[in-house]
Amino acid sequence: MNQIAASPVLRDARRIVVKVGSSLVTNEGRGLDERAISEWCRQLAALVGEGREVVMVSSGAVAEGMKRLGWSRRPREIHELQAAAAVGQMGLAQMYESQLRSQGMGSAQVLLTHADLADRERYLNARSTLLTLLSLGVVPVINENDTVVNDEIKFGDNDTLGALVANLVEADALVILTDQKGLYTADPRSNPDAQFVHEGRAGDAALEAMAGGAGSSIGRGGMLTKILAAKRAAGSGASTVIAWGREPDVLLRLTRGESIGTLLVAQTAKHHARKRWMADHLQLRGAVRVDAGAASKLRGEGKSLLPIGMTAVEGEFSRGDVIAVRDEAGLELARGLANYASSEARLLCRRASADIEALLGYVAEPEMVHRDNMVLTG
Repeated sequence: MNQIAASPVLRDARRIVVKVGSSLVTNEGRGLDERAISEWCRQLAALVGEGREVVMVSSGAVAEGMKRLGWSRRPREIHELQAAAAVGQMGLAQMYESQLRSQGMGSAQVLLTHADLADRERYLNARSTLLTLLSLGVVPVINENDTVVNDEIKFGDNDTLGALVANLVEADALVILTDQKGLYTADPRSNPDAQFVHEGRAGDAALEAMAGGAGSSIGRGGMLTKILAAKRAAGSGASTVIAWGREPDVLLRLTRGESIGTLLVAQTAKHHARKRWMADHLQLRGAVRVDAGAASKLRGEGKSLLPIGMTAVEGEFSRGDVIAVRDEAGLELARGLANYASSEARLLCRRASADIEALLGYVAEPEMVHRDNMVLTG
């Protein structure tokens, strides 16, 4: 076992995204590995029991579909890949549901595409759903929606999806479980001088140079996609561990502080990364004006912005856009993600949150801008 001094990164993590690859989930394409999935689910349940929040990003739908359809090689045609994903996703979801239920855990299937996370409104919708599931103690099991994507199914990988989900839910850490021990300075299968990398800096270009190589015939991701995923996850302050998925109690030992696999440390803390992103967002779509009482609560108490404190709406924006919050004199107080479009916000000015449903016909959130999605700028 490769090990160095205990690391606090996973030990102190409260929200963790775990990604497992196709070769592990399907035992190298032989079919869903019930024993392995059972072990991961047991560990996920234990982490939830400790008060942590966990999200599972699992590959395996296409590989399981191939097995059920009797295909020995991964097809190249998009429609065949989508058909395999549709068939395999049924078994994949059922397996996780049954194994988590046996541990007394609720589960939820969430299928996403990269487009869901690129569109700000869909991003907010997905984020709200996942955070609600976590607050309920449910384990979301996420996979790419391979039955509707096109180029992504051919060129995409769930390492990237895992990083995007870590960004989405503001995870403290991303754990990528793979069929390799971690990162080496060169391919150890062909280079006997290859050295194991215990720890590095997420986003280090030198690591990308070490990580060339294609994925397996079952999965699509190689080590390079994992290095790039760690870089992406670090953008929101999440550090990444790349470790062997069959290491006994790997998730539990990591959260106890053991240094297993390769740790790629984010250089910016989660809180500061999110604040910096919103503070530096130049493409403001609009703004809302607030009264003195709301301004005081934002500045002095770090409260969310409620509709009752809004006095006016400026510009045209959609749900999920970054907007400015300004005081009565027009000075910027904060920036944040709007929970309602500008047309809706105009109807909500000076109205209580309890009135939202009557005014709009639905309720997205009781706040115009939640404090978790806002940074003070003035």
